[in-house]
Amino acid sequence: MSVARIEQTKTVPGQPADAWAVLAAFGQISAWVPMIQHSCLLSDQPDGVGAVRRVQIARQTLVERVVVWDPPSRLAYDIEGLPPIVGKARNTWTLSPGPGVTDVVLATEIDTGRNPARAVVAKKVLERMAMASQFMLAGLAEAVAGEQQREDRS
Repeated sequence: MSVARIEQTKTVPGQPADAWAVLAAFGQISAWVPMIQHSCLLSDQPDGVGAVRRVQIARQTLVERVVVWDPPSRLAYDIEGLPPIVGKARNTWTLSPGPGVTDVVLATEIDTGRNPARAVVAKKVLERMAMASQFMLAGLAEAVAGEQQREDRS
């Protein structure tokens, strides 16, 4: 088995629990990632391993299933709905505390198996997903900062 992988990182304000609060509202990703037009839960379970959401990006519909839920440090979900040659991808968010900030790593992996064509396609797909990861990380940072500003005004 072979895996193609990319990582994007960003430092966000506050502690991991602040960033986790945004990520843990699993069905609401469209509220903080502008490129996502719509998101909603597909499962009765709103959080934790087994929670499922639908995400609409332009004409593409993705289904994301939580496979790791370790508050406030790690969230991973499998992504379905990519082209068949790609198969499934997995996003893993890792939150690490720093002095007054949280270091966030968003890793995306695609299992390429032993298929050389899948490996080539996965590389191209990961390039596009890297851009999406940058949007998600920026959106997370803005959502956390916005929440902190609201708390400061209270």
